[in-house]
Amino acid sequence: MSKLWGGRFTKKTDQLVEEYTASITFDKELAEEDIQGSLAHVTMLGQCGIVPAEDVETIKSGLNKVLERIRSGSLEFSVEDEDIHMNIEKALIEEIGPVGGKLHTGRSRNDQVATDMHLYLRQRVVEFVGMLQKLQESLIGQAKANLDTILPGYTHLQRAQPILFAHHLMAYFEMFQRDIERLQDSYKRINVLPLGAGALAGTTFPIDRHLVAQQLGFDRVYENSLDAVSDRDFILEFLSNASMIMMHLSRLCEEMVLWSSTEFSFVELDDAFCTGSSIMPQKKNPDVAELVRGKTGRVYGNLVGLLTVLKALPLAYNKDMQEDKEGMFDTVKTLQGALQLFAPMVATMQVNRDRMRQAVNQDFSNATDIADYLVNKNLPFRQAHEIIGKTVLYCIQNKKYLLDLSLEEFKSFSELFDEDIYDVLQPEQVVNARNVYGGTAAPQVSAAIERAGEKCLQTASWVEQHLKE
Repeated sequence: MSKLWGGRFTKKTDQLVEEYTASITFDKELAEEDIQGSLAHVTMLGQCGIVPAEDVETIKSGLNKVLERIRSGSLEFSVEDEDIHMNIEKALIEEIGPVGGKLHTGRSRNDQVATDMHLYLRQRVVEFVGMLQKLQESLIGQAKANLDTILPGYTHLQRAQPILFAHHLMAYFEMFQRDIERLQDSYKRINVLPLGAGALAGTTFPIDRHLVAQQLGFDRVYENSLDAVSDRDFILEFLSNASMIMMHLSRLCEEMVLWSSTEFSFVELDDAFCTGSSIMPQKKNPDVAELVRGKTGRVYGNLVGLLTVLKALPLAYNKDMQEDKEGMFDTVKTLQGALQLFAPMVATMQVNRDRMRQAVNQDFSNATDIADYLVNKNLPFRQAHEIIGKTVLYCIQNKKYLLDLSLEEFKSFSELFDEDIYDVLQPEQVVNARNVYGGTAAPQVSAAIERAGEKCLQTASWVEQHLKE
């Protein structure tokens, strides 16, 4: 069968050109969305009196049969037919005859492919919001189980101040909450219908774009036909949001790798999410965390790649824009894999509370509280800071920690020290002294966990609502 667009041509397309320009090897991912859009389009053509009702029903029946063949794997896609749109249209014509050619009335592949990608990303975004919510639930579960677990908080990867492990985990909850909110906000820009824009200028047929939008569950249609076929901002926004999600996952991965090392021994990851060594039998490698950390780069690359493709494109559609899909599909697959593994990996992580507490007892992360102690006795903070700096230096030189010092040793640095300094220096006191909104004190962390649970319920409701649309 000749090309569906081949009337103007006198020569066959070079085989190498066909292979180079074809997109069917990857855009077959859009098969179900392509048929979904076509069903709505042909229904509208019938209701607008553009295609006879009998032909509409024949085309719809044929499209559903093609869909069954796609789902069963019996439909073979051909590079000669270039892309998913032409492959499906050819299969439709083979199924129902020439009447199948009426399906493409009033549309172009330019607005058709844009519609497919809007449909595709709309579903993926809802799924990713749901997956992030499951990860948040895992973090909440670990946080609830570790409300009395204290570990060193770090800055510059140096021990800074004691914090609750639950507080540390809830910081990641907040990161993923921002990710969820960004995805939810992007939904309104994804949920816009380009179909009806034609190749770039609209169509001469009296179509009803809003009717198609209503059938497909879109909130609105593109206002400008040129913009409709050339806009890929919604994909860039998704790739940007995905990059930030992967960045947040990668940060947590890095901590898991560190925490599970012998040097830290703060946590142990479940065997199901680790692998061994082919030569060293004692090894337990955090491969999932490492691989998620590594795959972050490919997601960043997909974002930069599409930004580069689009940076100098004139309006409207250009073949360059075929490069929008592979990176999008790869990012979806990469993010799906990471999020599917992450929630259970966090949920099954074993926490070594004693080791964390030992680390807190063998550092100077309570030093700030001694400075605050002196400030509360009316000493200017800068003077208090200097005194405590000298006190810490003395401890280092004498291989001691602050709680090891006698009262006489404390008083050698300031007469303002008294017996109550030992209460101030206890890790629990250091943590609970920070009883401000958003702080690491147990009451504040408990309240944060409760608020987080409410956010999870709201997210679950949003997902349920949008999965039905």
